[in-house]
Amino acid sequence: MILPYTEYTSRRNHALSQSGIICRTSAKMAKSLHWTGVCELKKEIIRKKKLSDEVRERLLAEIEEGHLPPGAPLPSERELMEALGVGRPAIREAMQSLQNLGLIQVRHGERPRVAEPQLDLLAEQLALTMHHVLTYDSNVLAQLKEARLLMEAQLARIAAEKATGTDVADLKAIVAQQAELTEETPRFMEMDGNFHGRLAEISGNLLMASVVRAIFAWLERFHPAAVRTTGLEKVTLEEHRAIIAAIEAGDGQAADQAMRHHLSRANTLYRPFDDPA
Repeated sequence: MILPYTEYTSRRNHALSQSGIICRTSAKMAKSLHWTGVCELKKEIIRKKKLSDEVRERLLAEIEEGHLPPGAPLPSERELMEALGVGRPAIREAMQSLQNLGLIQVRHGERPRVAEPQLDLLAEQLALTMHHVLTYDSNVLAQLKEARLLMEAQLARIAAEKATGTDVADLKAIVAQQAELTEETPRFMEMDGNFHGRLAEISGNLLMASVVRAIFAWLERFHPAAVRTTGLEKVTLEEHRAIIAAIEAGDGQAADQAMRHHLSRANTLYRPFDDPA
């Protein structure tokens, strides 16, 4: 439901007054029938918003308040134009912004719908930002690889505790496919990412699994030397098999150490590509 403009404005103004005005009064003043306190308005320059930004905020409010749940169709362009009193360009620009945020899905010939929550979309939405950061801040690359090592070592330990026969079989199947692709670097790397992602899934924490896949994808896409080098495919396969063996044996410490060895070896080996100086 799209709120009438007067009600929406009233709610917004109330929220702004709650966060934007600081009021002070004594206990004696508070008991008085007449307000005699002192109010100070926080210094904050008011800037005129674009109509499309206003439309986006209105639709975001409807989504956040549950009036437009995942899967629900949004009102048509004409309905939004009439309800909000704006033109078609503002509506379309707001829709594009929401689509870029991954909050709505737009299909040709259909009304836009509120997107179902998907963690994998978050990685793609952050991709361009990560590209910029990894390109211009060398410290972030080192920190990202360190975070990956700490996280995946712990996930390997958890996998040793939780893995089922199916989980282990899946990991072995991925490595078997990877072994057949040593001459096809792109597909070899795809299976490499699948191995680390599938291992992370064993933890049962889908957020962690999505983060693992995202970090690998960012490194492979924007800093490929950080995750691969031609001629060391057999080393990678041996290390993957060692990780699987520790998980299958239920040895959390060995799985942790095997993953640390795998990623530390890679980080050290590929450092010259990342830091040519």
